[in-house]
Amino acid sequence: MTKKTLLEVAGWYGMAAILLAYGLVSFQAIQSDGIVYQLLNLTGAAGLAGISLSKRATQPALLNIIWAAIALVAVLSILI
Repeated sequence: MTKKTLLEVAGWYGMAAILLAYGLVSFQAIQSDGIVYQLLNLTGAAGLAGISLSKRATQPALLNIIWAAIALVAVLSILI
């Protein structure tokens, strides 16, 4: 697989993961303070940040870097 293909896959995964997290919380299938929700947000935002950076789309890249940082702090607070 080429780097471009990997970035596209990461971007599509990111979109799906964030939507899945939102849907699961909205329908009360998972809790917003749970590890699953936070990991979906963390990995989803990282995937979207990667594809955004590769396309030089600064605004969505920055948004998703911050989103991932918030999710990382939440994951660490759950684990510690």
